[in-house]
Amino acid sequence: MENNDLDRFRVKNMVKLKDLATLEDFGSTNKHLKKQLEDIREELGKFQDKMYAHGKYGVLVCLQGMDTSGKDSLIREVFKDFNVRGVEVHSFKVPTELELKHDYLWRHYIALPERGKFSVFNRTHYENVLVTKVHPNYILGENIPGIDSVDDIDQEFWEKRYRQINDFERHIAENGTLIFKFFLHLSKEEQRQRLLRRIRLREKNWKFSPGDLKERKLWDAYQVCYEEAINKTSKDHAPWYIIPADNKRGARVIVANILLEALKKYKDIEEPELDAEIKANLENFKQELEKENE
Repeated sequence: MENNDLDRFRVKNMVKLKDLATLEDFGSTNKHLKKQLEDIREELGKFQDKMYAHGKYGVLVCLQGMDTSGKDSLIREVFKDFNVRGVEVHSFKVPTELELKHDYLWRHYIALPERGKFSVFNRTHYENVLVTKVHPNYILGENIPGIDSVDDIDQEFWEKRYRQINDFERHIAENGTLIFKFFLHLSKEEQRQRLLRRIRLREKNWKFSPGDLKERKLWDAYQVCYEEAINKTSKDHAPWYIIPADNKRGARVIVANILLEALKKYKDIEEPELDAEIKANLENFKQELEKENE
């Protein structure tokens, strides 16, 4: 895949998910895609080392997608060559009792990357305008003033959340966090096949939950919510990328490639120079260490 093709996955204008492909024709074998990913992630790992030494930027990678869209395996494969100190993965599930005592962005804010590190959100703050919009009764557990029943949750409420999310992302971007948001765009038929695989293969049974089938029945509602959220929150400082996800290997290559090519544009990210005095005495330090074996 040519690097100048990567920009077509970025959301710059209003999109309709039903018009976007879920399968990319890479013209490559799985073996070739695997080799491509190995090369890219090795470069990503080296870049993260440099970014860690530079210590001024953090990178936030947000992954969203329907069940079985491949988020877990993408994280495992794309970030495999990172120094373990340089990347943290956060999987956001149902809010805990403590998390519900704070506003809905709190648990995401405290998981943001330190300068020099990557944070990967496996499901993200967007769950608060996705799952909660499909199941508005979940909002009642947040104990928000003025929200006493589902009838109080209107479009104005959701517009406010989109604004709050945009404000949150702008704030962290202006303070050194580089934001990448990926929607793994899966077809309903491919999800069916992947759910069947979880049932048929004994070693995959643990991944299956009857709840997956209940949520699958709400497929169309989720697509509407994803489309609206993406259209309202894809900004220059926090862009959405819609990734065809029916081919897992291909999706990983696209995501890794987008990350690498975008990060390489930050020419100010360089390893810091040694203090002049230390640099001038490196030879003396080397000799001192070598003499220890004499």
